[in-house]
Amino acid sequence: MKLVIEEVTKSFKEKQVISEASFEFEKGKIYGLLGRNGAGKTTLFNCIAKTSPEDKGKIQFEDDGIRSDYELTDIGLVQATPVVPDFMTGYEFIKFFIEMNQEQMKNIRTPDEYLAKVGIEKADRHRLLKDYSHGMKNKVQMMATMMIQPPVLLLDEPLTSFDVVAAHEMKELILSMKQNSVVIFSTHILQLAQDLCDEIVLLHNGKLTGIPASQIHDPRFEEEVVELLSAKGGLPTDVEE
Repeated sequence: MKLVIEEVTKSFKEKQVISEASFEFEKGKIYGLLGRNGAGKTTLFNCIAKTSPEDKGKIQFEDDGIRSDYELTDIGLVQATPVVPDFMTGYEFIKFFIEMNQEQMKNIRTPDEYLAKVGIEKADRHRLLKDYSHGMKNKVQMMATMMIQPPVLLLDEPLTSFDVVAAHEMKELILSMKQNSVVIFSTHILQLAQDLCDEIVLLHNGKLTGIPASQIHDPRFEEEVVELLSAKGGLPTDVEE
C-alpha cells in the first residue's frame, strides 16, 4: 500500500504554503519529513488527515496499482501539542478508547498494559490528565493512536518533550509500527531522522523532494540538508538520483 500525494496545493489567504507537491510514501518504511520553520509540515499533515483539506490536487491510497480515497479513521495523527480530555484519568481515557475502537484493534490488552508500555507509572494512571506533564500527555496521545495501528501514522515532532529514557521507548514503539503502516514524522533533529528513518523527505518552497536512503548516513548528510533547505529557489531535480 502507498500513500500518494499528487500535485497538492494549499494556501491560507494570499500565502501559498504547499505548491503542487507530489510524493509517494510506501507501507513498511519510516519517513522523516524535514523543513524549516513555517515550511508547511503541519499543514501537509492536516491535509493528509483531512482536518484542513487541500485546495488542489489529490491525496489517495494506492494498492496494486489502483488508487482510491480513504476514510478519516485510516489516518492516525499525533500532534505536537497533545490533545487529550483533561477531565479523564489516563486509565479512563485508554479504557474509553479501547471500547470505542475495539473493532479496529487487534490483540486488545488492558489499559494498564498499554499505559505501562509507554512508561506511565501505576501511581499516575488514575490521576487526571490535566495534571499530567506535557511529555506524559504526549505519551498517552501517542499510545492511543498506535493502539489502532492505522494504515498511515503521522507524528508531528513526536519526541521533543521526552526525556532520554522515554525517547528511547518511543523510538522502539515507532519502529514496531512500520511493518503494517506508512509512518511519517516531522522533526528538526537530524540525528533522530538518521536513527529512525528509511528515507528522508524535504519540504521546501512548497515542494516535496526525497533524499535516497544511501545518503542518510553519509558524513556530509547534515551539511547537504542545510544547504538544500537554505536554497532560495526550489530544490535541485537531481536530489533523488
